[in-house]
Amino acid sequence: MASNAGSTLEIDGKTIQLDGNGNLENAADWNEEVAKALAAQDGIELTQEHWDIIKYLREEYFDNGGVQPMERVILKEMAKRWNNKKLTSKDVYKLFPLAPSKQGNRIAGLPYVARKGGY
Repeated sequence: MASNAGSTLEIDGKTIQLDGNGNLENAADWNEEVAKALAAQDGIELTQEHWDIIKYLREEYFDNGGVQPMERVILKEMAKRWNNKKLTSKDVYKLFPLAPSKQGNRIAGLPYVARKGGY
């Protein structure tokens, strides 16, 4: 991830403030265009599988009291959502190489997670 200390994103004429980890200062600033811009900073073009994880992370955070799942929980949930496909950690790291629970949360517009990944 690029150094984003005190940086901003310009999306559709709106300035979006980022914290020192590149996460949104204000989760209410998030939308799909913001997600695409954050992903592009990391060289990621979002696919349906990326969006599935992003949607799940946002659901957990906003509908489940601020929960930010660890990688193994993300992996189990995606296996269910993707027709019980047998997944490994490599599958989700291919989507978010800097950790699904950190890079995924950042692109999903959620606060920085300081803990270890979860394996």
